This record gives sequence, C-alpha cells and structure tokens, in this order.
Amino acid sequence: MNAQSKPLVNPQIAEKLRDWRRYFEAKLGFRDHWYAALLSTDIAEGEVQTTTLLGEQLLLRRIDGKVFAMKDQCLHRGVPLSRKVETYTKDTITCWYHGWTYRWSDGLLCDILTDPGSKMIGTRSNKVYPVQEAKGLVFVFLGDIDPPPLSTDLPPNFLDQDRAAYGIRRLVNSNWRLGAENGFDTTHIFIHKDSPYVTGMDAAVPLGFASAKTPNFKVFDDPQNPQGVIDHMHEHYRPVFDATIGGESVVKLKAATGKHATIHTVSLWMPGILSVENHPDYDIIQYEFYVPYDEDKHMYFQVLEKLDSPTENDEKAFSAVCKSLHEPLALRGFNDDDLWAREASQEFYQDDWGWIDEQLMEQDQNLFIWRRLASKSGRSLQTLEHVKGHP
Repeated sequence: MNAQSKPLVNPQIAEKLRDWRRYFEAKLGFRDHWYAALLSTDIAEGEVQTTTLLGEQLLLRRIDGKVFAMKDQCLHRGVPLSRKVETYTKDTITCWYHGWTYRWSDGLLCDILTDPGSKMIGTRSNKVYPVQEAKGLVFVFLGDIDPPPLSTDLPPNFLDQDRAAYGIRRLVNSNWRLGAENGFDTTHIFIHKDSPYVTGMDAAVPLGFASAKTPNFKVFDDPQNPQGVIDHMHEHYRPVFDATIGGESVVKLKAATGKHATIHTVSLWMPGILSVENHPDYDIIQYEFYVPYDEDKHMYFQVLEKLDSPTENDEKAFSAVCKSLHEPLALRGFNDDDLWAREASQEFYQDDWGWIDEQLMEQDQNLFIWRRLASKSGRSLQTLEHVKGHP
C-alpha cells in the first residue's frame, strides 16, 4: 500500500461504526459541498490570498469585484504557486519556477513564458472551483460535480436579504467534527459558567439542561433543500441553574432578569454549520461554520445576523454594536471557551479510538442523530487522493 492509498481512518474502527460510518470516515470533511473559505473583507481588489479547504491548498483572487479560486499547484512540477506569487496580468497567474501561466477564469494553461511555442499551451488546465459571495463570506464549491444552489448547503433563511451580518474567523486546533459536536452538545453549556458574557449581557445561561420530557428532534434530509437536525430545547429540557453534589449546592447561577431569555433552539446543518437562535441577544441568530482545514484543524467562522435590518444605516449600526459588544463578549469571550474545549478533545479522538471509547449519555441523543444524518447526506468523502490531486 503506497502513501496515496493509505486509509485516512482506522478501517477496523470504521467497520464497528456501521450506523454512522461515513461520518467517521469524513475526517477531511465531505466533498462536493459549498464551504466558507474567507471573509469578503479578507480579499481586496487585485489581491491574491491562500487558504486550505479539506486539506487542499487554494489560491483566490478578486478581479473586477469577482473572486476566483484555483488549486495552489502548478501542473508542471507540482510546486505551490503561492510560494512566490507572480501576476503579470490581472487575469492570470504565472508559476515562479518555469513560467507556466494560467487563467483565473478557467485554469487554462494560456502561456509558458520560458517556451512560448510549447505545444502544451492551450491543452492543459489547472483545477478551478466555483465561487459565490454572500453575507460577507466567500464560498467555494470544493468538488467535481455541477454545484447545487448555495442555499442547499446553508441553514434555512441564512441568505435572507432583510438581515444584517457580521462575522469573524480563526483557525482551531481540532478536527471539524469536534467543533460541530461541541456546538450541538446540549450539556457543554457548563463550560460557559464563568464567561463574562453571562453578566455582561444579563443572559440566562444555565449550567446544564435536564430532561423534562421525551426529546423530539426534527430531521430534514431532503437533498434538494438544507439538510440538518433541529433541537427545540425549550420543548423537552429544563434549564439547570443550581448544580448539586450529594444534594448540596456547589455551583449556582442567577437566572436573567432582563429580556434575554435562555437559548431555545439550536440546529446543525450540512456540511457542518450550527445555528443558535436568540443569541447573543434576543433578536440575533449566531451561525458557526466548522470548515475542515486538514485532519487536525478547522477554520471557525462565526457570523451574527440581526433580524429585520433592511437599511444601510441599520447594517452600520449593527456592525458597530458587534465590534464594541458582541464580538468581545460573545464571539470571543463566550466562544473562546468552546475553542479550548475542542482542542482539549482532539488528542482523545485523533487516533480514531475515541469514537469507540467515548461513553455518551442521554442528553447526547442529538449527536447520534446528527452523525447518522451526515453519513447519509454527505455527497462524497474527501480523501487523501483528492488532496494529492489524483483521486
């Protein structure tokens, strides 16, 4: 078995996890989906940026306002074009090694500066990927099929035009699945008990959620529409504000006195996007994108959308309050707890055995439902062969 055909995950464990095997095998994520690649503000006109999606290195450039994406590898000798970016015209990029030149629009090898008469010119194309921009994000379709509408790979209503949006991104040292499951994990709320967000926002963030009745999760698995799992937490959980050991209170939080009620609906959508309603304020929805970077890291996009913000002035006002309040208190102060929790989980799951050794409890039912849905709904698996460029 050569390096290119080496299994990405332990096949012995994969056989044991038959109920959600494809999710387990998706260490690099699911191919043939739209993924957030950059913030729109990350790439100015004429600028070339690099990023990594599902283990693949990409180059992006904005030309006349439109962003294009190309595989960051020269066809000739396989070197990264980004090692020394050379763009002699706005529509092309030239390899610094031997002068092979590609068009951003279609990847065509349009010139070879060191041999302008080469018969190779016009007969080869580098891999390019479809790109769309929406809500301040640059989305790339990483795949080999005709891309479906962008809306099928986003939570419902994310693209609504009457919402203002504000986002940040950062790289997290854990696999993307640990990010997604951390966000959807019902009782992980315990790690946020010391967050400055709790007092700063007068937020009713409980220590946990006890079962109040039989859970009723809604599963959406129509491939023509967004596919995900909705957990209406307010319908079957009772928020816990007083934690006890042996009947004695050991940790206690005050319920909020303001208008910001407890988070009541959380959902997780393919290919790995969390939606949290009523957070970080009553008229805001927080979205979290867990984008596979490589086997051990994911790019974490956090986007806040304010409902009913149709005017430009509304958008400016929302951006200002996000920068001064919601980003420091919620996106960073609150969610920083999630970052180190995911990174602390990485070692346990890194060799694959964590998926066997974990001992989940009653409140983790939603994770099993998510794993089964992802196994069913992922259009194809990203493999090491895709990363190397010869699937």
